[in-house]
Amino acid sequence: MIIKWLRIDSRLIHGQVANNWVNHVGAGTIIAANDSAAKDDLRKTLLLQVAPGRTKSYVMTIDKTARCYKNPAYENLDVLLVVETPKDVLRLMDQGVEVTQVNVGGITFKEGMTLISEAVSVSPEDVEAFKELDKRGVKLILQQLPNTNASDFMNRLKSKNLI
Repeated sequence: MIIKWLRIDSRLIHGQVANNWVNHVGAGTIIAANDSAAKDDLRKTLLLQVAPGRTKSYVMTIDKTARCYKNPAYENLDVLLVVETPKDVLRLMDQGVEVTQVNVGGITFKEGMTLISEAVSVSPEDVEAFKELDKRGVKLILQQLPNTNASDFMNRLKSKNLI
């Protein structure tokens, strides 16, 4: 599996991913790697309905995504991979998925979180996961859409005095 783009987005598959990012990165497949969505038939169906018809789309658990990544049958599959949290990226890496860069695009605000940008909020647990990703050499890019400016996510955390 060739991961053309790995994005953290709590909405998983939605208009920005389906219409903007998939075309921008040239992926023929979208995989939403999320345990709860993969086990919820209604949510899974809704996510797959949003995906463009010309693009193969799947909603799979983190474990199944890692197994597919390592399966030689899928070695030439160009994928836009979407996960919900930075902890999901760590889980994929711990199972052998090679990750060098992550697009942090959208994490919905909830009580107890800190707003980092108009589309990204982080919890203390998220901050710890991002620090671990940075420690492992993963480049973290804050960018909502392909036509908006990208910035260094760790610098944004520093500017908010979170690290």
